[in-house]
Amino acid sequence: MTVDLVPCGRIGTALQRPECVLVTLDGDLAVSDSRGGITRISTDGCCRHVPAPGGTTNGIAQDRDGTFYLAGIDSGTVHTLAPDGSGRLEFGQFDGHDLGAANFVHFDPAGDLWLTVSTRTVPRSRAIDHPIPDGYVVKRTAAGPRLMASGLCFANELRFDSAMQHVYLAESRRGRVLRMRLSDSGEPGPAEAFGPDPLFEGAIVDGLAFDVDGGLWVTEVTRNGIHRIAPSGQARCLFEDPEASVLNFPASIAFGGDDRKTVFVGSIRLDHLVTMRSSVAGAPMWHQS
Repeated sequence: MTVDLVPCGRIGTALQRPECVLVTLDGDLAVSDSRGGITRISTDGCCRHVPAPGGTTNGIAQDRDGTFYLAGIDSGTVHTLAPDGSGRLEFGQFDGHDLGAANFVHFDPAGDLWLTVSTRTVPRSRAIDHPIPDGYVVKRTAAGPRLMASGLCFANELRFDSAMQHVYLAESRRGRVLRMRLSDSGEPGPAEAFGPDPLFEGAIVDGLAFDVDGGLWVTEVTRNGIHRIAPSGQARCLFEDPEASVLNFPASIAFGGDDRKTVFVGSIRLDHLVTMRSSVAGAPMWHQS
């Protein structure tokens, strides 16, 4: 199967570090904001900042009741932002220690919240300059957060396949995607590389999203590229922009629009989102299903 991806424009103006992009329950967009909280972008492009505690927002997830969960990469916390605009601290420590660089939050189909922590190294840029295996993944349960994976070199976005057989993780400093098989109780097994290891020499992978055919889309920041890894593990570059004429540090990717074939790409360097059209639809998010 051939998948095509064509740039078609941009949406949003004067965005502040829109690193993560999420298509919300009502079809609007929510993007991370360096001022804290999120910026909501309506379908007509109108932008509205919604503040929340926690400092610079990195990753965003939305519960089915409309509540946003925000990973604060500088504060090392996870805060919530309720539909009424109120915010509260969800958690800021794990196993008696500060979380570290809280990167990304994501719900599994059972409604459990997963969090990736890129590193506990300060400053966190050291963990990108050199492979430091102190990244980890936790899952929030009724009894509190539980460790799901550790020893990761800058843990970044994660996703689940539609059958909930595996969890997939972008290990940025290793330039690869890891895959862990899930047990019947939802516990991940040993990690293995999914697709090329690394994606290419010197690659730094960041954002992930699945399409309806099981292809995993991966953003790569050194060449400003978007790649697709087929279920077989074969990878193909769909778009690449080394000169940063369209994409600049593509950090996240989301499918939206009425047919879920509009691709929205977030970045820490642009003040807008890049939009593209895909020949294949994206898989629905947990809060949309």
